[in-house]
Amino acid sequence: MIRYLPKFKKQYKKLPLQIQKQFDDRLRIFLADPTAPMLRVHPLRGDYKGYWSMNVSGDIRALYLIQGEDIIIFALIGSHSKLYG
Repeated sequence: MIRYLPKFKKQYKKLPLQIQKQFDDRLRIFLADPTAPMLRVHPLRGDYKGYWSMNVSGDIRALYLIQGEDIIIFALIGSHSKLYG
């Protein structure tokens, strides 16, 4: 099951349509195979410990949490510099 935090929804709506489409395409890939190399999924450390990062495009990342065995909660989406810096 996929869920979205309100902040994620707000950030997503502000993205250019092309980036929104890229996220939608990557989400389909993620649902079929969360370990697909093109997604570059990895756990985060530091301030984002507990979150996972998924590559959407060259500079855009989607951060999510895993709850239980079958719930993915997308929390944040944005450029690398906006999310981490």
